[in-house]
Amino acid sequence: MHYFTGFADEAGSSIEQQIKATKALGWKYIESRNIDGVNIHNLPEDRFETVAGQLADAGIAINCFGSEVANWGKDPFKEDDFLLSVEMLKRAIVRMHKLGTKMIRGMSFAMQKQLPPDDKDVEVQVLKKVAYLVNICEDAGIIYAHENCMNYGGQSPQHTLRLVEKINSPNFKLIFDTGNPVFTDLRLGKPPYQKQNSWDFYRQVRDFIYYVHIKDAIFQCETGDIFPKSTFTWPGEGNGNVRKIVGDLLQHGYNGGFSIEPHVASVFHEQTPDSDLEKVKYDSYIEYGRRLMQLVADCQP
Repeated sequence: MHYFTGFADEAGSSIEQQIKATKALGWKYIESRNIDGVNIHNLPEDRFETVAGQLADAGIAINCFGSEVANWGKDPFKEDDFLLSVEMLKRAIVRMHKLGTKMIRGMSFAMQKQLPPDDKDVEVQVLKKVAYLVNICEDAGIIYAHENCMNYGGQSPQHTLRLVEKINSPNFKLIFDTGNPVFTDLRLGKPPYQKQNSWDFYRQVRDFIYYVHIKDAIFQCETGDIFPKSTFTWPGEGNGNVRKIVGDLLQHGYNGGFSIEPHVASVFHEQTPDSDLEKVKYDSYIEYGRRLMQLVADCQP
């Protein structure tokens, strides 16, 4: 049976607020990313122990570590970035074992936009280094779940499938994020590149999807930042094909998690500049969760 969870740091920075929001939605899980602005795998040891106790007291579990391992801020050619990812992963695994968490969100290092999408040197570095990280997870009994984001595998469905084929491990699975394709270039062939289509990407990788991030957006324009400018919307109201994808997942017997990553608080806070950001974050997270639950109920086959 599928379940609901979410990046609860979007409901509030403190673990107290994150637990409160999760319980308000009637959920049992948090996909943990940042607590007080620090990723869970980077928290000081005493702070982590306190957080673990609070979670246990509340009856809330961490279903996935939303880590920074091999993410879009890590260059596949920089050995220091790789070693940092190894260090993060090993520290995370110790904490995951303590919490009973079996899945970590990892990536495949930053896109090299200055190079062609099928540059062989990039592929060699990425495959070698991600395989090493996955091997650590195999030894630890952990799932390395790769998200389609601003990383090597996120360049296109073909790049994602190449990772699946070449790494060839039962501990390497896919997280599909419905919103990321909306503002991500389809890096195939030569530029100029068109944006990806969430449904097309999903359809090609569906057989390997283990877990789903629910995000929705409307692309606006390119910027000089890593992430182009987009307006984030309620689930099903943007160009992420959320309703169509959720319906298809359920039709095919999906029984994994639906994890919300709303990103809508900043939109509403811009519209109400005098309001308290923490209240806007909390309220919009709850609303997003409720809307997703209704959407999933509506899509039941």
